[in-house]
Amino acid sequence: MLSYRHGYHAGNYADVLKHSVLLQVLKLMHKKPTPFVYIDTHAGAGGYALSDEFAQKTGEYLEGVAKLWGKEDLPEPLAEYIADVTHFNQGKPELSFYPGSPAFVDMNSYEKERMVLHELHGADHAQLEEQFAGDRYIRIVKDDGLKGLIAAVPPRERRGVILVDPSYEMKTDYQDVPNAIIKAHKKFATGVYMLWYPVVNRAQTEGMLKILAQSGIKNQLRIEQSVRADSDEFGMTAAGLWIINPPWQLDSKADEILEYLSPLLNQGGGKVTMKLEVGE
Repeated sequence: MLSYRHGYHAGNYADVLKHSVLLQVLKLMHKKPTPFVYIDTHAGAGGYALSDEFAQKTGEYLEGVAKLWGKEDLPEPLAEYIADVTHFNQGKPELSFYPGSPAFVDMNSYEKERMVLHELHGADHAQLEEQFAGDRYIRIVKDDGLKGLIAAVPPRERRGVILVDPSYEMKTDYQDVPNAIIKAHKKFATGVYMLWYPVVNRAQTEGMLKILAQSGIKNQLRIEQSVRADSDEFGMTAAGLWIINPPWQLDSKADEILEYLSPLLNQGGGKVTMKLEVGE
């Protein structure tokens, strides 16, 4: 299925958490001078106009990045995140565009650091190619991202950040995704793996994460933000990141992010945040 378009959800509360944490991972990885590769299994379009029909139809960004826009009391990790969003908007005071994950990485990459971006959707793939045309350090692949991940590891740099951010359109994703990560980890055990996940059906999500928790892989970190109580009704009530090999100090950076976002983005009811470490 290729009906999913991230433009409907760009800049929502899940993106705020995902991209603010991704940015901190990049900054912590850059504390070492050696380069690393960024691998994205579901890269999307690379950037999104918040004025287009997708964003305007849902207005999800209004409950996400828009609530941070113009704030002067942001903790450092979120101030850095908004600085990048501002840069993507060419420094203008209006919030008109939202960067996708590859754009955040591009804004924070060192010279000659590589990106391998997978995107299967035809229109998003074309937009991604247009955005990064001519950059020989960025490879854009129109193919299944999970298969591409297995083929891309281990990277020649021997350091890497891997973002696995599927649409979860297919119920099989909840088994295929963790199994692909486990397979990739066997080939490249030192990579930083970031799995983004939604909570629509809590039992389904927990079943997926249990596969990773019981995989025997050490050093796993869970970061989750709930904006509403879990419900049987349709719609996402929470979103999170399950990270293998989180860089040192990422947990404290995530604490700062969650502490600020919790009261700001809460939509009422239920637990607001959760963080759980798995393994040592």
